[in-house]
Amino acid sequence: MGIFSTRKNKRFNYNPRYYDNKGQEGSPFEMKHKFDDFRQTVGSQKGFKNKFKQAWNDYKTNPNREADRRVLIIIGILVLVFLFIIDFDLSIFFSK
Repeated sequence: MGIFSTRKNKRFNYNPRYYDNKGQEGSPFEMKHKFDDFRQTVGSQKGFKNKFKQAWNDYKTNPNREADRRVLIIIGILVLVFLFIIDFDLSIFFSK
């Protein structure tokens, strides 16, 4: 044990007791993103423009349009509640 040398971490060859690797790919300890199989935007895309294009294509090819409508309705209701809280006069949008 030297004064200037750092200690090396111990390595263990751990195998889980009840883990059966048949029919599964990779390691059981591999950390994978939840939506990797479903989204195109997850990855190593460089630049803001490419990320925006991928996100827009992902939005356009979304098979669940009902969820999009629901999100827009919720956002609209929250905006109206916010405008009501700050006492915004909505009459400027309507002509007499």
